[in-house]
Amino acid sequence: MDIVVCVKQIPDPAAPQSFDGSNNLDRSGKLILDEADTYGVEMALQLVDAAGGGEVSVVSMGSATDVAGVRSALAMGAARATVVSDESLRGSDALTTAKVLAAAIARHPFDLVLAATESSDGYTGTMPVQLAELLGLASITFAKSVAVEGSTLRVQRQTELGYDEVTAPLPALVSVTAGVVEPRYASFKGIMAAKSKPLDVLGVADLGLAGPVGAAGAREAVVAIDAAEARQAGEKHVDEGDGAERIVAFLESIKVL
Repeated sequence: MDIVVCVKQIPDPAAPQSFDGSNNLDRSGKLILDEADTYGVEMALQLVDAAGGGEVSVVSMGSATDVAGVRSALAMGAARATVVSDESLRGSDALTTAKVLAAAIARHPFDLVLAATESSDGYTGTMPVQLAELLGLASITFAKSVAVEGSTLRVQRQTELGYDEVTAPLPALVSVTAGVVEPRYASFKGIMAAKSKPLDVLGVADLGLAGPVGAAGAREAVVAIDAAEARQAGEKHVDEGDGAERIVAFLESIKVL
């Protein structure tokens, strides 16, 4: 079984964040593998082990100047990586990102594509289903359990009331939730082996994409960034026997009652 996992390198959340003049997140500092993507990598590794053979590859779009985050996925056990890096992609929206990843993934045969539900620095949650549509695949979102039985995918899909049991034929695309598995820590042997594993860097021209990309092709843009207002201190009241009436009056004032 050959599985492709979409991963993303993001600025270290522990470091101060900043934006450039175009309201794009500054990615010039240290980049790490998005924690949300470690669940997909681990899930893929477990599925390949259960299948008795195959390969896990990862694909990413972003800067190739620092690929430490992608190497982290290789250190976990992925066999190879592809990074699409091109200055013209700066400012891409979710749909353009999906088009780029679809073109990169379609270059090689695969049985399953895994992705996080959403990235930790974007939070759109739309890219996986767009990617599935572009690849012509069935899409199953919010997976809390994934199993493969022959050529059939069996997923427990998380819902507000519990979970749905969903099946689909392979190939398919699944977005997994945090906690679907417990990601392994990369061993020293894995870290050393990751340095020699194949990592291909592609540009837009290598993918043969039609139409504008990056900010020029984006259908959405961040027009302004404002700091969130500081939370105001609440009111404190001493109950002198009229606490219930005060609560009712407050709820009525905000039209809850």
